Amino acid sequence: MIDTKEKIWLSSPHMGGSEQDYVNEAFDTNWIAPLGPNVNAFEYAISEKLGDQVHVAALSSGTAAIHLGLQLLGVEHGDEVLCQSFTFSASANPIMYLGATPVFVDSEKDTWNMSPSLLRKAIENRIIEKGVPKAIIAVHLYGMPYKVEEIQRIAKEYNIPVLEDSAEALGSTYMKRACGTFGDIGVLSFNGNKIITTSGGGALVSRNKAYTDRAIFLATQARDDAPHYQHSNVGYNYRMSNVLAGIGRGQMEVLQDRVDSRRGNFEFYQNKLASLKEIEFLHEADGFYSNRWLSCILTPSFEIRERIRLALLDENIESRPLWKPLHLQPIFNEYKKFVDGTSESLFSRGLCLPSGSNLSLSDLERVTDCIKKVLL
Repeated sequence: MIDTKEKIWLSSPHMGGSEQDYVNEAFDTNWIAPLGPNVNAFEYAISEKLGDQVHVAALSSGTAAIHLGLQLLGVEHGDEVLCQSFTFSASANPIMYLGATPVFVDSEKDTWNMSPSLLRKAIENRIIEKGVPKAIIAVHLYGMPYKVEEIQRIAKEYNIPVLEDSAEALGSTYMKRACGTFGDIGVLSFNGNKIITTSGGGALVSRNKAYTDRAIFLATQARDDAPHYQHSNVGYNYRMSNVLAGIGRGQMEVLQDRVDSRRGNFEFYQNKLASLKEIEFLHEADGFYSNRWLSCILTPSFEIRERIRLALLDENIESRPLWKPLHLQPIFNEYKKFVDGTSESLFSRGLCLPSGSNLSLSDLERVTDCIKKVLL
């Protein structure tokens, strides 16, 4: 039987209108290369949005930005990097690229992000057993800021640099300051499912211009300043193209609209499902402002979560369990971890609902009606 219900996607791309103009400009001027006016203007737009005198290097992906970021922070073969466990694998894969070793840290319940108490425990343990870890990767999960003040205080106490994974948090703020500007290096993603997109792409950001300059150098095959091709460093093909940056320029023009829409989705779900005792939401504490990249719910059990997920699937509505903690992933499960069961519980009980900024009111009502049918 063919399903005739229109598909509701979890988080689909949403164009603003002027992207095509900037892309056409790239074609008309023959700037079909990993540099050009769109790249420069896109980086400037990001810098203006983040504020705090942040410098930007537009790259081919957020993963590339993490890879270069760790390298800039001095991570080498044999080093240890503390990494939030409750996140997508791209947060940790670049640790492996460099021959370093991930050490996973569990989440706390207030933001679902890295637990400051477990971070301190992990640092103290690793100092005794191996030495001071080389870096900390903290994530603003689903757009919710991590406990910035506490994490940064611990990092400063032990003199460990922080790579701030803001792949899901463009437009989010902590104490009215943009996420991505707190760590030594910040990372953004513009993948097709993110709050804005360049199809594929990312950025490395930092208040330290030496970092972004070095990132651009390494991302363009580390070519030395010479009239011929000369290379004294291993480089990468990580620079964003001028064509994709044109999409990004148009997307930056509508970023706040996208944030407002996604926050509106969350408020709709919260209001419509408020009467269901089986549904919990992640709330913002004072000073925390989430872009609500994905609207997530918690249920009392794995069984209820699966009943909801499968019912949505039957209605041709895409949903997704929360991230499976990295310390449970087959590729990472042998590595050192400091956990208390928080992320495992969140994974087993949590579900991401359709959250795209292009969802209609009828789409949102289809989702909530389906959930109500399961639980009422």
